[in-house]
Amino acid sequence: MTLKADLPDLIPIFPLTGALLLPRARMPLHLFEPRYLAMLDDALKTPQRLIGMVQPNKVPGRAGHGLQTIGCAGRVTQFSETEDGRYMVTLAGMSRFRVIEEVEGFTPYRRARISWSGFERDRGPGEDDPSFDRVAFLATLAQYFDAQDLQTDWDSLKEADDELLINSLSMLLGFEPEDKQALLEAPSLSTRRETLMTLIEFSMRGGDSEGVLQ
Repeated sequence: MTLKADLPDLIPIFPLTGALLLPRARMPLHLFEPRYLAMLDDALKTPQRLIGMVQPNKVPGRAGHGLQTIGCAGRVTQFSETEDGRYMVTLAGMSRFRVIEEVEGFTPYRRARISWSGFERDRGPGEDDPSFDRVAFLATLAQYFDAQDLQTDWDSLKEADDELLINSLSMLLGFEPEDKQALLEAPSLSTRRETLMTLIEFSMRGGDSEGVLQ
């Protein structure tokens, strides 16, 4: 468990539309822009090695994009440089946070002052979903994959624990940005699973959501 006292109140922010990182999950990132290479370099110099993933949010009457209120911080656990100068980074989801304000400064990347309060469960052990009907869920998921012409390793899905299954699908399926935000903000694993099922069923009834699961 990570103690709140160990967490910084100011972190670098990577605003990325449609990207969803969840606690105890992993996200691959490809970094190549100079500002984000600087962000990685600075993050690696800190004990926590945190980068905050937040979706942009257009603010009426304001130039540029604001930020969604809630994001998720990931710890850099792996990184390597490719031959063409990109960095392949793996973030391990650590905890969600609430954006208090953006902080102007001398860094080329964005930073925000944040609060970790209200997300203590994220920093504890994995969650269970006692009411999860896995058989019914996987049957609906199979129909969705057929409708979207998606392929996956069904044996791995069947063997994954509840949290890994629900969170991985939430991150990887290509729902709209506002739907991704709803999945992020779900207060519990059960609520996230219910939201995920609603989005899948909506898509099969003719919604616009499209996805690719690798």
